[in-house]
Amino acid sequence: MNLSQALLHALHDHGAREIFGIPGDFILAFFRQVETTGILPMYTLSHEPAVGFAADAAARYHARLGVAAVTYGAGALNMVNAVASSYAEKVPLVVIAGAPGAAERTSGYLLHHQAKTLDSQLAIFREITCDQVVLDDPARAPQDLARVLANCLSRSRPVYVELPRDLVHAPCAQVPRLSAPRPEARTVAACAAAVLARLSQARSPLLLVGVEIRRFGIEHKVARLARLLNIPVATTFMGRGLLADTDAPLLGTYLGLAGPAPLTAAVEQSDALLMLGVIVSDTNFGVSAKKIDLHGSIQACDGAVTMDYRVYPDVTLEALVDALLEQGHALGNAAQDLRPAVYPLGLERDAASIAPRDIARALNDVLASHPGLPLAADIGDCLFTALDIAHTDLVAPGYYATMGYGVPAGLGLQAAGAGRPVILVGDGAFQMTGWELGNCQRYGWDPIVIVFNNCSWEMLRAFEPDAGFTDLSDWHFADMAPSLGGRGCRVSTRAELGVALDAALGRRGRFELIEVMIPRGTVSDTLERFVQGVRRLQQPVVAAVPLVGCLDLEPAL
Repeated sequence: MNLSQALLHALHDHGAREIFGIPGDFILAFFRQVETTGILPMYTLSHEPAVGFAADAAARYHARLGVAAVTYGAGALNMVNAVASSYAEKVPLVVIAGAPGAAERTSGYLLHHQAKTLDSQLAIFREITCDQVVLDDPARAPQDLARVLANCLSRSRPVYVELPRDLVHAPCAQVPRLSAPRPEARTVAACAAAVLARLSQARSPLLLVGVEIRRFGIEHKVARLARLLNIPVATTFMGRGLLADTDAPLLGTYLGLAGPAPLTAAVEQSDALLMLGVIVSDTNFGVSAKKIDLHGSIQACDGAVTMDYRVYPDVTLEALVDALLEQGHALGNAAQDLRPAVYPLGLERDAASIAPRDIARALNDVLASHPGLPLAADIGDCLFTALDIAHTDLVAPGYYATMGYGVPAGLGLQAAGAGRPVILVGDGAFQMTGWELGNCQRYGWDPIVIVFNNCSWEMLRAFEPDAGFTDLSDWHFADMAPSLGGRGCRVSTRAELGVALDAALGRRGRFELIEVMIPRGTVSDTLERFVQGVRRLQQPVVAAVPLVGCLDLEPAL
């Protein structure tokens, strides 16, 4: 086989099931190999950021490799933001970039798409990937690719593969699949015993789960663990949608000051908070009502376990959960009076204007009769609204918080076989990547897209209510849908929203765009609480001191 075929077979053997890309001259020969071999299907989109977001969503949903293929320079550098998001949120994404060949590199000319040097692109991607390889030696390529793909899966981070275009057809051996290193059994057993001892001594233990339990495919094991130990479970903000198809005793999503008070208190007052796969970020913990003692918690992430100032290195998340399942037993703390979250149902179909909570009610009604619909949400109030929607599979950039994710992520979900997605996106983000919907007609995708249109970057306005720079024009997105191959309608009342959703659910074959007109200044209850929480935590603390004469007091932050 040749080098590109070896790469394609290796991707398939490591779990990839599709490639998203945009052709360019430095990667044309590879794209031709993808097309003629049929090893993996190829889906082309319109702009490189969308390619990255679509591959990211496919990887998140299925806990497998996502693949994005682009050309050198103008293609790969245009995808940097999407790859940075995948790195920040621990997504196993493989970036394949075509590159100049050896003869071109020695021509003495500056090459088109070149930035500073021919290796500038590689240097940039070193910052946002966990491993990199330039396939400039076909004899060494199998070992290099085996290492890079193994690291992509074991670390759940993006990797970078650079393919010189003059080596696409070079003979190459098959790429082996490396065995994952096994954690030392005694270390894992000792760690699990220590964790169980801490939980057994606690009055109010609680399990808080994050994205790594999905990335490493152990959600069902974690659900079994929660039932075995008989302790309640909450997800982080980033982990919303986890455990959706399990019977874990799930309370809801921890949001600090922005969330339900009983759940917030349960997390923040737990004397044994077991955090599995949680990213300790400001979006997960930045609006805590009470600062969580992270040193007093039990943290299992990034291939290690930390507890009581002790570190158990090289103990993977799955190894720990397996050991806890083997050693664990019910802890007998069912006396905690904690109840699962209740989500609003029953859209009132009247002439009232639409608020984000009405969209949540409408979608909860839909999920009651169509369970399992996956959600893709952009950043903004559409994501906070998703937190009022019944617990279902959700992909969203909850930590990195990049705009423009929602629409291409939804396309990535449907391309990857997740079913018909519902996409939640604000008008500002839709202006960035909404036009990718035009690609649906080529592939038969038919997502339901709900655009929150308040002619504003409303989440930013919530923080700066008097600013003019958050204003947007009314683009009438629904009117553009037929030109893109879909159906569109614009709704302004709750009755119209209900009718539009009914119609969208009853039709297949084309995307359905529902443009929901929301009065400016109307935001979800969760976003309002989140903003208030941020403002409260940002308030300067002024020390109480006696005033002598005229003292200039500066707040102590």
